[in-house]
Amino acid sequence: MLTVTVKWQKKVFEGIEIDVTLPPYVFKAQLYDLTGVPPERQKIMVKGGLLKDDADWSAIGVKDGQKLMMMGTADEIVKAPEKAIVFAEDLPEEEQATHLGYSAGLVNLGNTCYMNSTVQCLKSVPELKSALSNYALTGRSNDVDQTSHMLTVATRELFGDLDRSVNAVSPTQFWMVLRKKFPQFSQLQNGMHMQQDAEECWTQLLYTLSQSLKAPTSSEDSDAVKALFGVNLRSRVHCQESGEESAETESVYSLKCHISHEVNHLHEGLKHGLKGELEKTSPALGRTALYLKESLIDSLPRYLTVQFVRFFWKRETNQKAKILRKVDYPLELDIFDLCSEDLRKKLEAPRQKLRDEEGKKLGLQPKSSSKDSDVKMTDAEASSNESGESSTVTQQEGGSSEKGTLHMTGIYDLVSVLTHKGRSADSGHYVAWVKQESGKWIQYDDSYPSLQREEDITKLSGGGDWHMAYIIMYKARFVSM
Repeated sequence: MLTVTVKWQKKVFEGIEIDVTLPPYVFKAQLYDLTGVPPERQKIMVKGGLLKDDADWSAIGVKDGQKLMMMGTADEIVKAPEKAIVFAEDLPEEEQATHLGYSAGLVNLGNTCYMNSTVQCLKSVPELKSALSNYALTGRSNDVDQTSHMLTVATRELFGDLDRSVNAVSPTQFWMVLRKKFPQFSQLQNGMHMQQDAEECWTQLLYTLSQSLKAPTSSEDSDAVKALFGVNLRSRVHCQESGEESAETESVYSLKCHISHEVNHLHEGLKHGLKGELEKTSPALGRTALYLKESLIDSLPRYLTVQFVRFFWKRETNQKAKILRKVDYPLELDIFDLCSEDLRKKLEAPRQKLRDEEGKKLGLQPKSSSKDSDVKMTDAEASSNESGESSTVTQQEGGSSEKGTLHMTGIYDLVSVLTHKGRSADSGHYVAWVKQESGKWIQYDDSYPSLQREEDITKLSGGGDWHMAYIIMYKARFVSM
């Protein structure tokens, strides 16, 4: 790491650090934050001429403490309107971002689309943003290591920067801390940082946040990340050879959609993912035996994440190969038949209420005729506890206060899709597609957000070399009873 001084116009910026393992474009992004001069306008004098975005630092010969000269014109500062009418382009940047209805993109720092797409999908969860905003800068828990604390703070700051900006945000600080916490993301190939697996980035980031955002109490309700994304599975493990049978429980942050020649739809892949085989020692046989494991969902999360298991290790090429098979997924997902018997019983009444409400919209007579049969659906703020029930909230309707308990229905609405384009997990390109609060879908292709049609989102199902869903996230639909 080098430290230099940069002179621009009449200003002098001292103590600017240069990470020589990163391309000069990252250094220019730092100067953009300080001066407002976009990287494409910056002319930085170095040995041999002007500093290029992809130059090799070792060949340039920049020394520690060196003074560099930069020329370039900063972006125009938006002037206050002279008239009473205020146009969107005249608003401060933070208000512009609010007016647009979607946040800024993220600068690609060199094969960091896997990280950018992960951040954009997770940032779309308002409850996660709220938990991060309450995370203290100081006084971290003794159970949280320093790098986990730094990554949690960097995540919070990056989420905030994205909400306040209309221009692409450079995630330099977040990337540096991510690589410090997880060195595997620092792998180099031919002097450049390698493409990484977005699923690994997603999993590692969520795990870190689950440790940092856990309240200092033994209660499981204190785990904010688990309350949002955790899925409890109840499994039956059976050995056909010996007849032994046991029950197991586990908590996961995502379900797997296994892909085979029999799988054409997400629901079929989820069923395959909840079944498997494992080898372990059989006490009855006194040796290793084959066991069948069948799992059912025993509690539902507020946000259901599904990974399409598209990559596998191919020995011939010594890399992760990709399954291109088309697997359709819906905008609305019903997982009732994947739930345990106990959970199904708890879901039956809320589901009937939901059917009655939808029937009333069509002019049908609801089956339930009780005085409280009128319900109000919401996909908003109710938390699910371990038994699959939901918390009680007070709803305000028509100026009168009426208490209603929000219950899970087992029905989920699609809110984000992370896609991959290419033939290998360690190459290609990742993009995020995120549903906004307004109902609009935005594609985040690194620095460039763009409006998309909802009917095109489910076309990202594979079958070719185009973008195909790798990780998708659904939001629970609740009903008030």
